[in-house]
Amino acid sequence: MLGIEFMKASPTTYVVHYRAGAVKREGAGLSFWYYAPTSTIMAVPVGSTDVPFAFEQVTADFQTITLQGQLTYRIADPKRAAGLLDFSLKSGGGYASEDPAKLRDRLVNACQVLASAAVGRLGLRDALVAGPALVQDVLGGLKQAESVSMVGVEILGLAILSVKPTPEMSKALEAEAREALSRKQDEAIYARRNAAVEQERKIKESELNTEIAVEEKKRKIRETKIQADIAVEEQRAGLLDKQVANEKKATDSRRYGLEAALAPIQKMDWRLLMAATAAGGDAKLQMAVAFRELAENAEKIGQLNVTPELLNALLAAPR
Repeated sequence: MLGIEFMKASPTTYVVHYRAGAVKREGAGLSFWYYAPTSTIMAVPVGSTDVPFAFEQVTADFQTITLQGQLTYRIADPKRAAGLLDFSLKSGGGYASEDPAKLRDRLVNACQVLASAAVGRLGLRDALVAGPALVQDVLGGLKQAESVSMVGVEILGLAILSVKPTPEMSKALEAEAREALSRKQDEAIYARRNAAVEQERKIKESELNTEIAVEEKKRKIRETKIQADIAVEEQRAGLLDKQVANEKKATDSRRYGLEAALAPIQKMDWRLLMAATAAGGDAKLQMAVAFRELAENAEKIGQLNVTPELLNALLAAPR
């Protein structure tokens, strides 16, 4: 009524009351009456503000990606912001200009420029997984940007929620990823089969080695038996040699005894020997001796007649 209005600001709003070109009052969360025709009220929000963004960037290999995220900031120096941007309120509420909205656009544009520089150094694959690195680069650039500090803005945080390629490239990457996973699956199957074959080969080799070891043991056993038989035969041969030697010695001993016993007899005339023995009384033997003497002196005998009676007497079997 009569141009007098009441102003009540929240604790997160910094209010500057201008009247006749001079600052009448200023501060956060003020409440006061003022005369509207001669007053200008500047309301600068000093609380944190979240600004979502989504923009496209081109990677180093000329592929388009879409970055989606959120920028959080606050106006740390409201006087500097009010000196560069129009935060004046119009009668009835609302800002008299579009500068408060342009502040958000400026910050998003600065974020986009820094993100473009960071993404332009990366290939598509690297860019899709470089969210934390992009946040670090862009956030550091925003905090040092002159266009941000000159309006009294403090950057509180930055979050990149998603990095997406175009639908066609996404399908291509998905197909390639599926093929890579399929190859890895096949490689895993082949590796498992190879491992099974290798294990089977080791088992077969172990079995063969066991058989070889068993046959080697059997061969050693046979060799040991043969060596034992050879040793026994050698001992037996030695025993036989000793037996033959002993028998030879015994035979030599008997022969020597017989020779010693027969030596005197060998020097005697066989006629005398026969006469000395009991055989000398045998008529047949006497007749045989006589025939022998006749045979020895056959050249001296002209003619010899032997009667049948004499032959019958000689050939007759004894009773």
